[in-house]
Amino acid sequence: MVAMSNSYAQPILRTNDLSEALCIVERLLGIADLRDLEVDFEVRISSTHILSAVLVVLPDTQWWAEGDRDGSSEKGDDPSAHLPIRLRGWAMPLETVQPFLKAVGDSPATVRWDFAGWPEAPEVGLGVGGTRGAFLTLCMNVRDLDLEEPATDHTVFVHVKQIEAARAPWLAAQVGLRVIGDLVMAPY
Repeated sequence: MVAMSNSYAQPILRTNDLSEALCIVERLLGIADLRDLEVDFEVRISSTHILSAVLVVLPDTQWWAEGDRDGSSEKGDDPSAHLPIRLRGWAMPLETVQPFLKAVGDSPATVRWDFAGWPEAPEVGLGVGGTRGAFLTLCMNVRDLDLEEPATDHTVFVHVKQIEAARAPWLAAQVGLRVIGDLVMAPY
């Protein structure tokens, strides 16, 4: 069994403007090694309307009931009978991002771009960063990666390896920003 380590994430932008957040994500993706690019999604769903819209975009995804309640895709349950739920889609194509953003509405959600690596950052003594710490996450309507702190704004996080923590402020600087919070271990 191979032990997987989590990436560490640091926020670099908080905004009420989702298009601004997406612009920063696109600019950072522009300097990343996008081989093997895929996207992961997570959303907390409380209404049948949002559930229906999300299931159109992500029809075969994992879900489970929030809290200590039973109900999950693994058991073959009907998700609408178990709201609120968490739904997660893994390894999706890039083209799924915009439909997902539209479907989730004001629900707490994350989009995580997973790719081959970050560029070298010689100014901070770092070579090319590999896959384990090469992610970007956009948190919509929530402040944290665990979807626990609801918000009316959106946050962009850059992910790095813990031993390469200096890469996060370097990445922020590449798009004219700075880190705005602590480096935290990502949930996955």
